Amino acid sequence: MLSYVRHFLILACLLAMPATAQENKVVHLLTIDGAIGPATSDYLTGGIADAAHQDAALVIIRMNTPGGLDSSMRDIIQAILQSPIPVVGYVAPSGSRAASAGTYIMFASHIAAMAPATNIGSATPVQIGVEGARKPDSEDEEDTEAGDDESEEKSETRDVGTTAMERKTINDAVAYIRGLAELRSRNADWAEKAVREAVNVTASDALELGIIDLIAKTPEQLLQDIDGMIVEINGTEKTVISAGLAVNEIEPNWRNKLLSVITDPSVAYMLLMLGIYGLIFEGYNPGAVLPGVVGAISILLALYAFQILPVNYAGLGLIVLGVILLIAEVFAPSFGALGIGGVIALVSGSVILMDTDVPGYQISRGLIFSVATLSSALIIGIVYFAIRARSQPVVSGREQMIGMTGTARGEIGAEGMAFVHGELWQAHASQLIPDGQQIRVTGIDGLRLTVETVNNTQET
Repeated sequence: MLSYVRHFLILACLLAMPATAQENKVVHLLTIDGAIGPATSDYLTGGIADAAHQDAALVIIRMNTPGGLDSSMRDIIQAILQSPIPVVGYVAPSGSRAASAGTYIMFASHIAAMAPATNIGSATPVQIGVEGARKPDSEDEEDTEAGDDESEEKSETRDVGTTAMERKTINDAVAYIRGLAELRSRNADWAEKAVREAVNVTASDALELGIIDLIAKTPEQLLQDIDGMIVEINGTEKTVISAGLAVNEIEPNWRNKLLSVITDPSVAYMLLMLGIYGLIFEGYNPGAVLPGVVGAISILLALYAFQILPVNYAGLGLIVLGVILLIAEVFAPSFGALGIGGVIALVSGSVILMDTDVPGYQISRGLIFSVATLSSALIIGIVYFAIRARSQPVVSGREQMIGMTGTARGEIGAEGMAFVHGELWQAHASQLIPDGQQIRVTGIDGLRLTVETVNNTQET
């Protein structure tokens, strides 16, 4: 009898173990709110890896994004595809969107869900944009008049770009998103239209078209609805068990936050300018220390940010050239020629510095204008003080001695001594000057003055 009881208890424990283990699991919730960049990529890839390491039940990526950088998007998608646990793409809350890079991430996710009143699409590479792939309106009208068949043929060509580079970029994006859609058994034809035609649909239309798997108002409802779904993870089918699990929202750590700040193009640009001017001020005032320390730290942070941002190096070169010309204006005043050239180079380089049209990854025009105004004010100040100094009488050196008055100390003829400017000088004169006579300096040769009497000068 005891043996039966013991076997029953062991069987009960074995049956209870999976349930207990599942109850201990949690869901990790990661959030994308804004443009996708290096900081977002670092946060999401790290979050997915940590969730897998902690044996979480699944990961939810809640997103509201206008898009982002291609390199960061691909890093995130690679992390999703390699994840050993299910990843759910979730466009939420209501009013959010998954545009451009967000669309690709949704197609890569094991499960795709949206909240009501959200939208997805517009996945055309923004460096090209739909305008570059369109013909003028006048030609469109001619196409319509020529007939439906001809219009359809030309509409197909209009989607693939007008240059070889545009066609290459669009076709690469189409192949990429179709591959993701086919991997997750989603609507690959619509995915291609999202790239070629920048189409956009609501959550209800996305569900009807087979773009997403379900619509859920809250994360809790999402977990209930996906419970029991079967997903394929690295070639193996796995059943999602998610009902009633606790949601653990993962916040970005200090590293993600720092990276988010310094990879903002406007912040990186300000750090570069602060670093350059800090080093310049340290050069003008050796030993000040603070400008040099702040400048060195700022310029290193800026260079790190530019390393992972899509920087146009021609723009960066123009900025460096502009700063060099500004410094040259200070050390070799050209009455504005070098300074004006420096400001023009600085502004031109700043405008083209970011080699992308992704929203959120452009330098603020107001910031560029402020830097240009500050630099122009600096040049104007330098030119003003240079002109002012040029018009003032000489107060030091050999030139200041000419015209100064003094007193003869003994007779001055071919040789003699004169007391001028509080000092005793050797002097000579063309006419004999008696002792004690007031004299004026008319020339200087080495340490010997040429003088004449003040009375003779006044008489002439």
